[in-house]
Amino acid sequence: LPVLLLLPVEKSKRSTAPSYRCPLYKTAARRGVLSTTGHSTNYVMAVELPTSVPSAHWVNRGAAMLCSLSD
Repeated sequence: LPVLLLLPVEKSKRSTAPSYRCPLYKTAARRGVLSTTGHSTNYVMAVELPTSVPSAHWVNRGAAMLCSLSD
């Protein structure tokens, strides 16, 4: 994926187009210590990506984004 520009948007002004909430991890290892927020310490955030297929398509394939190139 290309470099992403993250811009804050009011919830009422968000696009209603189909999207996949793709998890973003620091490393390829999708594990880490569970923090007080209930998320792994490896988890960064969810990124909404536009898609023409249902979200289940990407969930079933385990699609995720990574901040690092390799471990």
